[in-house]
Amino acid sequence: MATNDSGFVSVTPLLKRLSTLESARQVQASEIAAAVGLIFDNRISPIQFALLLWALHTTGQDHSPEVLAACAASMRGMAAQVDVEALRQAVSSRLLAQGHYAGGLCDIVGTGGDGHDTYNVSTTSSIIASAVLMMAKHGNNSSTSLSGSADLLQHAQPKAPVIAATTAQALPGIYGKTNYAFLYAREWHPGMKYAAAVRKEVPVRTIFNLLGPLANPVHDSGLLEARILGVARKDIGAQYAEALRLSGATKALVVCGDENLDEISCAGPTHCWYVHETGGMITNEDGEKVKEVRITELLMSPEDFGLPRHPLSEVHGGKGPTENAQILMKILRNELPEDDPVLHFVLLNTAALITVSGICEAETSSMGEGDDGVVVKERGSGGLRWREGLRRARWCIESGAALRQWEGFVEATNALSSA
Repeated sequence: MATNDSGFVSVTPLLKRLSTLESARQVQASEIAAAVGLIFDNRISPIQFALLLWALHTTGQDHSPEVLAACAASMRGMAAQVDVEALRQAVSSRLLAQGHYAGGLCDIVGTGGDGHDTYNVSTTSSIIASAVLMMAKHGNNSSTSLSGSADLLQHAQPKAPVIAATTAQALPGIYGKTNYAFLYAREWHPGMKYAAAVRKEVPVRTIFNLLGPLANPVHDSGLLEARILGVARKDIGAQYAEALRLSGATKALVVCGDENLDEISCAGPTHCWYVHETGGMITNEDGEKVKEVRITELLMSPEDFGLPRHPLSEVHGGKGPTENAQILMKILRNELPEDDPVLHFVLLNTAALITVSGICEAETSSMGEGDDGVVVKERGSGGLRWREGLRRARWCIESGAALRQWEGFVEATNALSSA
């Protein structure tokens, strides 16, 4: 790559190689990641950036696991960087390890763009799960739906958290007061502002619609233990799971509802790709012995958790972030009826994350007041205890534990903002 007279780096040779399907297959993922990375410090012209996005789309390289993993690494490398040792100490001090869950950070997030405009289930699930898991929820304002994750939190009442206060410098301190943190993509990935205008002009979904969930800025700390990532197309689920595996994930579930919903569906089957360690060892390309990580395809439904089905028409939530924030607080205060469809939708996704974390593998339960300690040991798809996950998800709400973690996050971020 060479710098041209305008001061931008020219990627013309790469664009030429990406101009046909045959030649595009010969391009290395690292080359594409290097070109995509130029956008984060405004070193590529808008025209060449748009052409790059279009070329990746038309050649299908934007769905390549290797390209997704490499570009996500590039994006994370340009993000705000946290003090890993301080973060490690803060996370370990919460003492949440149990079963096969080591007490690390977790995330639940979707790519968006499924067109269903359902309630903000991932964000709500992340808050509920914080009663038993350390959460590092990565999210942003909406670009395609009525209410994005950041929009929801910014409209919470009676007091909203100051999500912009959850900076790399502040994060370890926030975990000193709560298990929950929202990593506001706008603050952690400042270079994305250079991509915004071009992305709006490109008339197709681009690689950036897929990179967000893979670009959690604490991924490379080695502390992001478990996650659920939703995709809006079943045909890319396997590729997305492989991108996660290539990125170093060892405990994750990629999900896509049968309706091409980027959540676990409350209406019927959900296609899942389970990224997990097998317990065996393999030799990597460098000749080193490492743990084997495999992807297992599963098909799940609400019945696996002991929940009934609800059509998606019943889980649209409100008309925007204000109404959705009201629903959020009703859920956290345990004010919704037990058979409410939105509550079931949220419980379903919360239970899945809790189960995937490994905490349900504990043979005893000691969550706190209101926990009868009786573990549901029945196993379902993938050999996991999904119904135990549901039992714990219900406790998170009914005990008030999730509400207390939320209030801790609100208090911590508002204190930072006023300091």
